[in-house]
Amino acid sequence: MKMIMAVVPRKYGDDVLSNLINNGYTATYSETRGGMLRQSQLTLYIAVRSSELEKVLDIISTSCSGQTIVHRGFGLTQTLEEGEPHSQNEGRPLGGSGAVVFIWTLDRYELP
Repeated sequence: MKMIMAVVPRKYGDDVLSNLINNGYTATYSETRGGMLRQSQLTLYIAVRSSELEKVLDIISTSCSGQTIVHRGFGLTQTLEEGEPHSQNEGRPLGGSGAVVFIWTLDRYELP
């Protein structure tokens, strides 16, 4: 299982949610604000099977009518100069959509 956290500009939020639901996926979301301009976004949390990951990423990218940045939750290394961890897979360049996606592997998934 994978956990996707997608930070999507508010103007694309309804389209992303509708397209996910129409394709059989569900998402938990919250309205968030951040960045220098304090712009409104939706932060979506989507748990999917590993085999369906690329399909969900395509839905998010298509719904935002642009590219997204994809960060995967592995491959962190330490730089000698900065002393700060950084990801070896920094993702694609930011496109016009402004959506950012983080992906983690779930070791355990429970429905109480």
